Amino acid sequence: MTVLRIGYVREHFCSPLLQFEAEDKGSTFTLVECPSGTGQLISRLTNNEIDIAIALTDPLIAGIAKGSEAYKLVGSYVTSPLRWAVITGHRPSAYNQISDLQGSTIGISRNGSGSQTMAYVMALQQRWPTSELKFQVNNDIRGLINSVNDETTSAFMWEWFTTKPFVDAGECRFIGQVPTPWPSWLIAAHPTRGEPISVRTFLDNLSRHIRAFASAEARAGPSMKFVMDTFGYPETDVKVISYRVLVRLIEEMLMVRSFVKEWLDTVEYPEDCSTIPWNVITDTLSVLQQAGVVAPSEGAIKRDQFVNLDVVKLL
Repeated sequence: MTVLRIGYVREHFCSPLLQFEAEDKGSTFTLVECPSGTGQLISRLTNNEIDIAIALTDPLIAGIAKGSEAYKLVGSYVTSPLRWAVITGHRPSAYNQISDLQGSTIGISRNGSGSQTMAYVMALQQRWPTSELKFQVNNDIRGLINSVNDETTSAFMWEWFTTKPFVDAGECRFIGQVPTPWPSWLIAAHPTRGEPISVRTFLDNLSRHIRAFASAEARAGPSMKFVMDTFGYPETDVKVISYRVLVRLIEEMLMVRSFVKEWLDTVEYPEDCSTIPWNVITDTLSVLQQAGVVAPSEGAIKRDQFVNLDVVKLL
């Protein structure tokens, strides 16, 4: 059986994958870390550096809609929305809320990344002309933080929970958040590298580890400990979101969403990673088209363009 190369971003969402890796010990797959995010994952799929990517929903779907044949969707990973924080430099500045960013240069990790896609979604929500958005590529979170502090960019967008330690350390500031209007993570694979049976076996075993990680019993203890031990988050950050943070989120975004609760209580994983609801693809495409990220579809959307029907189970 083929030993698969799995591209991933080392964040708390990948905890079940890391637990699976510890059990597998390289017998059926190896992990390839991609710290720059989904743009780097797509690039490595294209360049034959990985076979499977666990990546953000919107850039994966946008890439296929724009004509990429380097991958097709094979499964789901996280079904809850992703909380994208809007972050600026640590010093007082003109950027104190999202509306202050209009016309400025936004930092992104790579072209086609989630940080770029969500900037378009933010612009759509703010009713800004998406054609006027300006970007600067800064590769990873360290480059993005440096750019807002040297004022070559006004702000950048990154997952809230991952960015919080940098905010707590005084390196940058939150000025808002934009939740994804779609489930946050999907799984994509190159259409020919890796036999379908190998991919299905990987997804079946990943599903087993996800069910164990996401069980009520595990969330109350072992999963909490794993996240804290693996990623070094203080217990208070993982276990509970403070009332102060909740109030700030309401004031800044006027969005009361269930995901303002602590991460382990709100993150949702699929029971079966090899399933994808078809409306996830069509609804995401609709928003991306409205935001100007992809061109409107010509005719009916072809299922086999987006998904590998030899692996995935469409719902």
